[in-house]
Amino acid sequence: MRCHLIIIASLLLTMLPASGRPLAAHALPADSPLHVETCSVPGGGETMLCGTLEVWENRQTRAGRRIPIHLVLLEATGEHPAASPLVVVAGGPGQAATTFVPFLANDSLRARYDILLVDQRGTGGSNPLQCTLEGSDEDLQGFLQGAFPEAAVFERCRRELSLKADLAHYSSLDAAHDLDEVRAALGYARLNLAGGSYGTRASLVYMREYPERVRAATLNGVAPISFENPLYHARAAQRALDLIFAECRNDPACFAAFGDPAKDFREVAARLRGKPAQITIDHPSREEKVTLRLDQESFFEGVRTFMYSARRNRRLPMVLDRAAKGELEPLLMATLMSTRGIQEILHWGMLLSVTCSEDVDRISEEEIMRETEGTFLGDRRVREQKAACAGWPRSPLPPDWAEDVSVDVPTLLFSGTLDPVTPPEFGELTARHLPKSLHIVAPGGHGVGGPCLDSIAKRFLETARVDTLDTSCVADLELPPFVLEDAENDASRDR
Repeated sequence: MRCHLIIIASLLLTMLPASGRPLAAHALPADSPLHVETCSVPGGGETMLCGTLEVWENRQTRAGRRIPIHLVLLEATGEHPAASPLVVVAGGPGQAATTFVPFLANDSLRARYDILLVDQRGTGGSNPLQCTLEGSDEDLQGFLQGAFPEAAVFERCRRELSLKADLAHYSSLDAAHDLDEVRAALGYARLNLAGGSYGTRASLVYMREYPERVRAATLNGVAPISFENPLYHARAAQRALDLIFAECRNDPACFAAFGDPAKDFREVAARLRGKPAQITIDHPSREEKVTLRLDQESFFEGVRTFMYSARRNRRLPMVLDRAAKGELEPLLMATLMSTRGIQEILHWGMLLSVTCSEDVDRISEEEIMRETEGTFLGDRRVREQKAACAGWPRSPLPPDWAEDVSVDVPTLLFSGTLDPVTPPEFGELTARHLPKSLHIVAPGGHGVGGPCLDSIAKRFLETARVDTLDTSCVADLELPPFVLEDAENDASRDR
């Protein structure tokens, strides 16, 4: 999917056959379903290409409702752009890919590659499926009630969304077919995929459906189809927490400052179980104070999301130490900002359409007991999500849906040592079935990066080969040191 946007005095798109560039937008047939126009990068004066492709909502019958698939194309800035674009596949499930535009507009990869962002159906500008959940600037407490507080909320959402969508046609498989239709409409022969978190699954599904259309794939924080979301959240979070606590105990500076953070964690959890705390903090978006209630379940979920980032988990022992001493404001603010941010960026109706069909129905009672036993999160999240899925329509999936993806696509996989949701075992499992793959485990959380890994990924993108990559710099990578003091006492930085 490689479309080259050239702006001179007006939008001029040309075909460059020698380099494999796609058909020019101005040369598309008059009845083409693809509609494109120039638009501006948010917060800047740069122009990019925005487009809408109308597709069948029900791809099996090819009848009834057609829905828009929204896309943004950031053209390559160099004189000799590559023939295949870089397609950034968003996570969640439920995040819109086009929200990455402000972060990618100035990315160095644009010197060589077009960057294509396609909002998966059910997100962004692609017939968004958003549920109205508890939580708002007027009701901050609602953000602390958990991701799936009441099944009735999602039953109401189902009724509302059913007026604009057939919720049984918003799966990862549907999205793969949409992406390939976008590819064909723009005239690209092959794609380079870059997926993170759920975006790794969406990428794998596309790779399985269209292996000949993928030049190379980079997967970061790997959630394969065998990853039954959210079954493994509790075990993965417990693993990350135990590793962080063990690291602090074995780190002289961290241990001297905080002792055993596991002890602080247990004390705070026990205190909040017996009596939720009333805590007054600064409102995150208004000049006012607000008093919120923090209970044990909110504390647990806050710790889980706190660990996603390596930068944040370096502060966890300090935040728990303060909480054990009665200073709960940093903990509450970190919990609020993480849960508030997640709720605001995800389209929850799309999340349910994906996970109810692809994951939740595969989760057995025996698995719930096995995977949640002895974890601080327990089985609450799994059971609440199963309850939310009770009446949600299911997408038709092939009998072999849950089989591991096995294709010859060159694939580079990254996992973080402290990932609290997709630990390295899932990257290793995925790589085992991809004969042209390399799995790199690096110090970090959910989604790893930095100069070393970025250079490896860039080289892989240039060559589409894993056997020639120099990965020696990975051996020198280390986690940042634990944060021992915070003079500004500003937990709002932990977004």
